[in-house]
Amino acid sequence: MQSLELVKLTVITGGARSGKSALAEKMAVDTGLAVVYFATMGKIDHDLEAHDRIALHTKRRPAEWRTIEEPLMLSKVITDLPGSLTVPTVCLIDCLSLFVSNLLLSIPYTIEDNSVRRELEANLLKDVDDLLSAISARPDLHFIVVTNEVGSGIVPDNHLARSYRDMLGLANQKIAAQADQVYLSVSGLALKLK
Repeated sequence: MQSLELVKLTVITGGARSGKSALAEKMAVDTGLAVVYFATMGKIDHDLEAHDRIALHTKRRPAEWRTIEEPLMLSKVITDLPGSLTVPTVCLIDCLSLFVSNLLLSIPYTIEDNSVRRELEANLLKDVDDLLSAISARPDLHFIVVTNEVGSGIVPDNHLARSYRDMLGLANQKIAAQADQVYLSVSGLALKLK
């Protein structure tokens, strides 16, 4: 991988278990700056796999990193961070995919009503715009955002999964368009796209 250029917004995308999070964590460490880690995966009591994933991510993070668990209100918590933190800081958001999933699942809708789906999509994309605005409004912070590339496989057989795939694809396009640099992680290897 080329050395990380410290920019305002870096996006890392790729498939499941492609090494995205490990790459983002290494980039954050390599900056030598303080790190605020935004974890978007909420704990679900009966989901042992989710507990294992959270434990794995937690174990990999350096103890001095500040962790903020926030599944839905990323723009608010970024805005509410103390202004001009005492030292230069990198904010690592892991991940946009779960943020979009959390938003999608927070509002019930029916398969039969496409107008509700279009409204949900518009609201979700507004939340992504709000996130990008919050990032832009913080000149004192650098951001690394992890997301999944989910549109390269089989078309899902159910409406909810297709909606998620489509909405995450649109969210990824929005955030990548604003990013200063974008990496694709494949089999633990990083390819710089932008």
